[in-house]
Amino acid sequence: FDLGGHSLLATRVVARVRAGMGRELPLRTLFEGATLAEVARGLTRSGQEEEEPIARVERDGSLPLSFAQERLWFVEQMGLGGSAYNIPLVVRLRGRLDAGALQRALTGLARRHEALRTTFASDGDGPVQVIHPAASVPLPLERVEGDVRERLHAEAARPFDLERGPVFRALLLRLSDEEHVFLLCMHHIAGDGWSIGVLLRELGTLYAAEESGLAAPLAEPPIQYADYAAWQREHLAGDRLERGLAYWTKRLAGAPALLELPADRPRSAASGQRGANERAEVPGGCAAALRALARQEGCTPYTVLLAAFQLLLARYSGQDDVVVGSPEAGRGRPEVEGTVGFFVNMLPLRAGLGGDPTFRALVRRVRESTLDALAHAEIPFERVVEAVAPERRGSSAPLFQAVFIQQDPAEAARPWGGVTAEWMEIESGTSKFDLSLAVRDEGASLSTSLQYAADLFDAATARRMLAHYTRLLEEVAAQPDLPLSRLPLLDDAERRLVEEWSGAPADF
Repeated sequence: FDLGGHSLLATRVVARVRAGMGRELPLRTLFEGATLAEVARGLTRSGQEEEEPIARVERDGSLPLSFAQERLWFVEQMGLGGSAYNIPLVVRLRGRLDAGALQRALTGLARRHEALRTTFASDGDGPVQVIHPAASVPLPLERVEGDVRERLHAEAARPFDLERGPVFRALLLRLSDEEHVFLLCMHHIAGDGWSIGVLLRELGTLYAAEESGLAAPLAEPPIQYADYAAWQREHLAGDRLERGLAYWTKRLAGAPALLELPADRPRSAASGQRGANERAEVPGGCAAALRALARQEGCTPYTVLLAAFQLLLARYSGQDDVVVGSPEAGRGRPEVEGTVGFFVNMLPLRAGLGGDPTFRALVRRVRESTLDALAHAEIPFERVVEAVAPERRGSSAPLFQAVFIQQDPAEAARPWGGVTAEWMEIESGTSKFDLSLAVRDEGASLSTSLQYAADLFDAATARRMLAHYTRLLEEVAAQPDLPLSRLPLLDDAERRLVEEWSGAPADF
């Protein structure tokens, strides 16, 4: 972990060990083993586990949806999707661009990945996947002047028709002879954040090959997403599914149905999915201290940052029982590392903050609960919701209304043949949850982004929340052994204001 290890890489190690040795390596063993020898002993104790690889299925019968796909299909059937599940990839291209080569590379992507040419129909028994033959993918070219973000936002927000397709589209904006902006937008039912990384890398390789007239050095994916969906339906059944659901129902028993955040407007059944973002930066000295705290506690910075977010939500809500959602890549099988599809799974991470522990003690609690959750991460969130059957209130999401995400470092500019490609970030203008906090390690510092439901919160409120989160991080980095009740949220200006209102200094 000193070398940059984190939970996502750890799950990939577990998958490689399973595939290469036929043995199960518990994730907890990998986290707790400080040396390779300790990990090896844990591997020996775990014994043998035979598990068949994911096999290709015939395409002449009905192809089921994965559990996650099925949920999104139902959301779209009820007319509740809109553009909230659109995933845009935006790349700024500098240099002499061959638009024809880029269009052919895009067609090559669709040929390689069936998920990009799949639509969804109902055969009477439920939804099924319909995979279409590979065909040329259009790449409209538009000339624009000035800021292109308005055009990008409009294209990224255009809804998809899952029955008629396609489930992804592209657009090329020309700013000048040597500067273009490329947008690839896909529906979440066809891919996820990891898939975007796969597409970005492969598109660059395919473009360079098309530009030079050479064959692309890309091996064919070992399986396609339809194979995974069929495997998941068969694999997660019987005792395996029941054991996983038993864990989650016990873990979430009695959890609060709603995070009672003080919003600027009341929640209503008609609340939409309008969203916005606020951003802030955590200084380098604080970031280094947080990493040091994580090392002391045998965990990753993710755990420390998550614990601080759960503490922030507890202070805002007045609740000492907080459930936060967090995405898990769902790539626990090596066959799917290069597959485009909807693999990501949401984990409900519950933290008990009762008893006024120190922050260090809270980190230990969060570490244990996170490791347990990751050990049961294969159980689809959709099945967990069905099993727990939480009370639904208005338009609130089930089980949790706040999400924590640790993002990978931003993609650096890379060559695509004769052009340089630089990833651009654009805001979606939507929010599926009340709050979604994303933290990215930039090396020298940490960048934070808070996406919030604009139907509930004002921008000023979101900025204040983010400032309070930064304040908490600074305090816990400096004094992790203080009880939670003594960790301040207020800055000096806020403290002076409260003292003026109260008429006398007080212990806050």
